[in-house]
Amino acid sequence: MEWGMANRLAQLIQSDGKCLFMPIDHGYFQGPTRKLEEPGKTLEPIMPYADAVFVTRGVLRSAISPANSKPIILRVSGGTSMVGADLANEGITTDIEDVIRLNAMAMGLSIFVGTDYEKESLLNLSRLVNEGEKYDIPVMAVTAVGKELEKRDARYLALCCRIAAELGARIVKTYWCEGFEKVVKGCPVPVVMAGGPRTETELEVFEFVHDGMQKGAIGVNLGRNIWQNEYPVAAIRAIRAIVHDNATPKQAQEIYDTVKNE
Repeated sequence: MEWGMANRLAQLIQSDGKCLFMPIDHGYFQGPTRKLEEPGKTLEPIMPYADAVFVTRGVLRSAISPANSKPIILRVSGGTSMVGADLANEGITTDIEDVIRLNAMAMGLSIFVGTDYEKESLLNLSRLVNEGEKYDIPVMAVTAVGKELEKRDARYLALCCRIAAELGARIVKTYWCEGFEKVVKGCPVPVVMAGGPRTETELEVFEFVHDGMQKGAIGVNLGRNIWQNEYPVAAIRAIRAIVHDNATPKQAQEIYDTVKNE
């Protein structure tokens, strides 16, 4: 691995081999998502506890101070919306020159395996990897599912993750599922967990994050279960304890309850 690639990955994945990425890229297809209407204000109190921020170039430029930031993973796919015909019909939105100009540590895009646009999204990934490797910028592939939530099983997600790794992604973001160890075992590059929609309780989040970490994930890339929480600082500190300190779900709940009452 070239020095530049190794250096960028080292800024994203901490010295303990773990990571907590904070995605605030939801607006690229959802618009002003609840509690993310003003992304800069949402991010400010929780950014100290994140290892990196997953964000589009527009929000990066308009809402994040270059003097007070964490490493950036730049969302570079898009072109569709919640009100459009098909979320899977994405393209690459950002030139490699802009990625370099913004000093991003990695690029991220979604792949849609099993959809009508499978081929296009996988070739998008391949093209992005080709460009990234020229400049030692890693690519994180996001195994998007869209509205077909029933596809979030171990067999399907293992297929998605392995294909992403085969095409050159350096990190893969995917959903936790029952039998998550099968997903991780079949993927030769690091796996981080997505959060998905908000859960009913904090403990549900702590439990799936802990289970995924125990089964081989290196960390999380979840946003709504943190910044849509009534106490986002308490939520991220609890999840960070699971990721970096091997806290149990019960210990994470205790951290959450303590911090929210401070």
